[in-house]
Amino acid sequence: MLATLEIRDILLIDHLALEFAPGLNALTGETGAGKSILLDALGMVLGWRGRADVVRTGAAQGEVTAVFDLPNWHPVRVVLAELGIDDDELILRRTSTPDGRKQAFVNDRRVTGETLRQISNYLVELHGQHDDQGLLDPRGHRGLLDLFGDYDALLADVRDAHGMLASARKALADAEAAQAKAAEDEDFLTHAVAELGKLAPEPGEDQSLDQKRRLMQQGAKIGEDLARVLGALGHEGAGNILGDAVRRLDVLAAQSEGALDEPLAALTRTITELGEAEDGVSRYLDTLNFDPGELERTEERLFAIRALARKHDVLPDDLSAHADVLAARLEALTDGGARLEKLSSAVARAAAAYQTAADRLTSARHAAAKRLDAAMAAELPPLKLDRAQFVTDVGAGAPTADGQDQVGFQVRTNPGAPAGPLNQIASGGELSRFLLALKVCLSARTTGLTMIFDEIDRGVGGATANAVGRRLAKLAEGGQILVVTHSPQVAACAARHWRVEKHDDGKMTTSHVVQLAADESIREIARMLSGDTISDAAIAAARELKASAA
Repeated sequence: MLATLEIRDILLIDHLALEFAPGLNALTGETGAGKSILLDALGMVLGWRGRADVVRTGAAQGEVTAVFDLPNWHPVRVVLAELGIDDDELILRRTSTPDGRKQAFVNDRRVTGETLRQISNYLVELHGQHDDQGLLDPRGHRGLLDLFGDYDALLADVRDAHGMLASARKALADAEAAQAKAAEDEDFLTHAVAELGKLAPEPGEDQSLDQKRRLMQQGAKIGEDLARVLGALGHEGAGNILGDAVRRLDVLAAQSEGALDEPLAALTRTITELGEAEDGVSRYLDTLNFDPGELERTEERLFAIRALARKHDVLPDDLSAHADVLAARLEALTDGGARLEKLSSAVARAAAAYQTAADRLTSARHAAAKRLDAAMAAELPPLKLDRAQFVTDVGAGAPTADGQDQVGFQVRTNPGAPAGPLNQIASGGELSRFLLALKVCLSARTTGLTMIFDEIDRGVGGATANAVGRRLAKLAEGGQILVVTHSPQVAACAARHWRVEKHDDGKMTTSHVVQLAADESIREIARMLSGDTISDAAIAAARELKASAA
């Protein structure tokens, strides 16, 4: 329940501190006195989006504070618990600067405007002068019926099933598109997969083949040089010359009486070492021997790999993975029929699941429509609509995440007359009363809310306005309603009466809200009945209205 509302420097209000009570609270006053300003200030502290320029001219900052008394069962406590707040009193405060910058606080804890709006959704519900326009829009009727029906779990099932169906349909559409694309490329894929499969390139093979090729090319050049070295060392080169020298020296040594023995021995050792060098070069030359065709085959494979890499616009090392991708596409084309059949079956199962959930929701809506019609039938007579009939029509609609039903509210205002849409049958005053009756029927789903009605009595007067006031008072039993009204009959039904006044001292215009005592309330109701001149007859009529509403 809204306990207090304090406003500082907002629009025409310099300072107001209001204490509200349970039951029906009426706010009255002449047109332009500032009743809408009071609602603007309340909307500001509740985080509702509104005008930015709310700070009173000349003030450095505007501020609105609202205090709510919370019973233990109030649903907003779940949200407050997430903020670490567990108090019986909830204090919302919001400030604004002249340039439109706002700050929000919950029990002096800084919060975002979105958090403030989330909290306020559990606290206050506003019904403005144009809410009946929403009642005229059939697009909102299904939501109102669902709110009354209280089958949130069925709605959740339908939304889940619709999401699964949408996912299954997308998977099938993607597979069909891939299948069509693959079919266009079938000849290319067949040839490419065969070509890559025949070559079978491996990751890293390009580098290893290149290294092997360079070694073989270098080996051929080294072999030629070593062959020339071997020729210089062998029998046709130095070996032949040294051998001849040893033979000649051996003949001469016999005649030198030992003088040539040492040179002969050294030359013999030289021939031995020369032979060892020849053997070593020969052995290494043998290791360089390779099949000349191997170099050709290595080069052919290396060039083939690089050519395919250029053809498919990938790196040589990525050819193997690319071959797998192309093979998978070709396999998908080959096995596409089976995969599409499997996905089609999944769509069919998802569609059946959606249909089952949607059918259950449709049945629940039909049942809720009957209950709503019965509830409205009980609410209309007290609002002087006892000859009217409210009909909730549930028909077939396009399947959506919210089901497969179209819902429309129709009325018959006189027996024997055809039923039709609200905007074609009901007058302005009747629309307000239909809205009030519907609000009463939906109030069971909105426990713990302070409801605000802004001129819900627009377009009605006399006994009808009295009926509206009585229904508001009954709706306020055990709860709290604030009603902004120009109807004396509605004001007479209020448990607490406030008058909004505008003052002009020649320098500044300000709005004030005054709580009226019993006698003051009578005079205000008399003013509403007769105008500025309050006669004894108007006072008597006001007293009679107040007494009849008690």
